[in-house]
Amino acid sequence: MKNVIITGTNGMIGNLILELCLKSDEIGKITSITRKPIGLQHPKLTEIIHNDFLDLKPIEKDFEHQAICFYCLGVYTGQVPNDEFNKITIDYTKSFADMLRKQNENATFCFLSGAGADSTEKSNLLFAKAKGIAENHLIKLNFNQLYIFRPGYIYPVTKRAEPNFMYRVFRYLYKPLSFIYPNIGITSEKLASKMFELGLKGGNQTILENKDIRK
Repeated sequence: MKNVIITGTNGMIGNLILELCLKSDEIGKITSITRKPIGLQHPKLTEIIHNDFLDLKPIEKDFEHQAICFYCLGVYTGQVPNDEFNKITIDYTKSFADMLRKQNENATFCFLSGAGADSTEKSNLLFAKAKGIAENHLIKLNFNQLYIFRPGYIYPVTKRAEPNFMYRVFRYLYKPLSFIYPNIGITSEKLASKMFELGLKGGNQTILENKDIRK
């Protein structure tokens, strides 16, 4: 059985992946690194509450002997000031990935990015540039296996409080629009399932755009 480390379990996709890991006979220990409790107890699950993702030294040992990482930590554009957005999107990712790579030569890293991520790092869009920088750092770390997921709009199968007005509108428009533009987005369950599948079984493509994830 494989050990898994997850971050972002309080979020939509991270929580769904956690559920899949808990149900899987192929997953042994699950370590969730989170800034606030998720309110779940399970024999497989070890929850580590840690606030400073730029200083992971105090929990370094929790990164040892990990086979798969599902990195789902993130924040929506506009939720926080730009500097904070960059810190969470870029600096937290770098810090976490560096620690995991240091402790595990053969780990698989699954990164939740987003459509439009700019690998040239030149975009004027905050989200695109920040995700591109984070992705490039992961590629440079040369993980045994790396999968970068770039979904479009993520349709929340389970109803939730939407983060802003545009997401509230898109929740109602997604289903009719997806018949015309099937690659406009993906359901939360499909995305989580694909991330879990590739993390566990592997694949032959590092960067997966929305259309690749839907396959």
